[in-house]
Amino acid sequence: MTATVCGGLFRALPPETPASVQTSSTEDQSSSFAQAGSALLQGFSRLFPADSEAGAMWRRLIDSHSADPTRFVALQTGYFQRQMALWGGMLARESGTPAGTDFAADPTAGLNGIADKRFSGREWRASPYYDYMRQAYLLNSRFLTELVETADLEPVSKDKLRFYTQQLVDAMSPANFAATNPEALQRALDTNGESLHTGIRNLIADVELGRVSMTDESAFEVGRNLAVTPGEVVFENELIQLIEYKPATAKVRKLPLLMVPPCINKFYILDLQPENSFVRYAVEQGNTVFMVSWRNITEESLGAITWDEYIEDGVLTAIEVVRAISKSDKINTLGFCVGGTLLASALAVLRARGEDRVASATFLATMLDFTHPGDIGVFIDEASMASREAAIGKGGILSGKELAFVFSALRANDLVWSYVVNNYLKGKSPDAFDILYWNADSTNLPGPMYCWYVRNMYLENKLREPGKLAMCGVPVDLGAIGLPTYILATREDHIVPWKGAWLSTRHLQGDTRFVLGASGHVAGVINPPSKNRRSYWINDQSSVGAEEWLAGAEENKGSWWTNWNAWLEGFAGGERAAPKKSGNTKFNPVEPAPGRYVKVRV
Repeated sequence: MTATVCGGLFRALPPETPASVQTSSTEDQSSSFAQAGSALLQGFSRLFPADSEAGAMWRRLIDSHSADPTRFVALQTGYFQRQMALWGGMLARESGTPAGTDFAADPTAGLNGIADKRFSGREWRASPYYDYMRQAYLLNSRFLTELVETADLEPVSKDKLRFYTQQLVDAMSPANFAATNPEALQRALDTNGESLHTGIRNLIADVELGRVSMTDESAFEVGRNLAVTPGEVVFENELIQLIEYKPATAKVRKLPLLMVPPCINKFYILDLQPENSFVRYAVEQGNTVFMVSWRNITEESLGAITWDEYIEDGVLTAIEVVRAISKSDKINTLGFCVGGTLLASALAVLRARGEDRVASATFLATMLDFTHPGDIGVFIDEASMASREAAIGKGGILSGKELAFVFSALRANDLVWSYVVNNYLKGKSPDAFDILYWNADSTNLPGPMYCWYVRNMYLENKLREPGKLAMCGVPVDLGAIGLPTYILATREDHIVPWKGAWLSTRHLQGDTRFVLGASGHVAGVINPPSKNRRSYWINDQSSVGAEEWLAGAEENKGSWWTNWNAWLEGFAGGERAAPKKSGNTKFNPVEPAPGRYVKVRV
């Protein structure tokens, strides 16, 4: 039986295996399976470098299955039987029998060849050879996945091995190689080879760019058709600019709303184009909205900025400026991703200082308890952290391009390989997509800030423990914040897994509403009501576990934005006439929104 995948990158099984399996006794069959399976497992393990962490983990996986051969024999028996059936099906097609069973179909595992967009083209089924290659790849992928999932390994090791194996599986797809992608070959024939020439030009351009192009970047420009909600910068220091957006209603809610975006990306994810701008929506609901725009750290002189300075000179300073401009004792606040972590840290600092400045807090796709860090946890351990601290822990810059690569690797099929196929193998240009333009607009971070954040949050998970962590000179306690809180998580979020976001309800002691949105980290958040897409789930029972909460949750069609707006109305503080101009006598407008800081590219 041939188990060829990806132009032979997965080693072939001995051609005599099917006959021996079909004709031998049960005892001989088990022996054949064991021998062939052992050879197969060793062959797979050689795909990982021997001196790599992934290689070491695969050796542990082999040891795990060797300790329980019954489990492994059951896996490989099913695997061999499916491969044998596939092989027979291909031979039948070659003799003129029409295509029949899809032996790789497995909707529950997400490996159905029909549903898999990598193999959606008719060319994959028109030829017995390519149809066989597609299905053999999917069967091998499933077998590798099952090997990892059934191995007796501790959770952290299994998470890492799962990630490394998925990277291998994604890379080995026959769709990723010109010689084994019938769609690319057909396009080359249809264009008389011009698609190959264009693909090479696209590849050269991306090598010069230093990343894979995901969108037509000429279609967008910050300040022209992105981040165009009217407003003005009313304050700036070396770390932030603060934008005040112009009101869209005659009356506004008395308490203004301050948004704290992630500093790992730029703020305009919350203010994309007018039709999907969360900022514009919030303004149209009668809020006076302020936005923090973080500095893109490109100057070495700013490479010594710390986490405490992001809190003190960033979030806390913004809170005070917003209070002064709005003449309000309290304000409402919102944080997204690491912006939410910074916001929660700042609120805890305020409580430790005995200061009451905020009426409510909203956390979008935010992690405060890092027990379940998701795939990012694969990249973080003591050895890697110590190396990073030695390099930039006391000063220096973490490249935004490096961060972008890590986040792309978390979803390699969607954010790497699909564009390799589209741009290079097929010679096409990527479509214009605002979110992917934003995703490619990288930001640098100061080394000390980054190292402190990763060690204390991801590696040591101190923020969840009252008094364990000191910020801005005071010990902090999330439970002491005690504010009404709206927490949004999204079901398919691979950066902030929803069960990780759920843990925030265990640490924030105020009146908390947890809402679960559909889709992922960005698409689940940026979901305007006008599109009437997706769903969100709500459940007032907050004392139960995450799975029990979901089981009892009510699904609501459409955007969570309307639910959040109704919740925020409870902390409006009444109404007042909309301000006629931005800022005040102390904080005069500096320049029109979106400001200079957000336009700096790396």
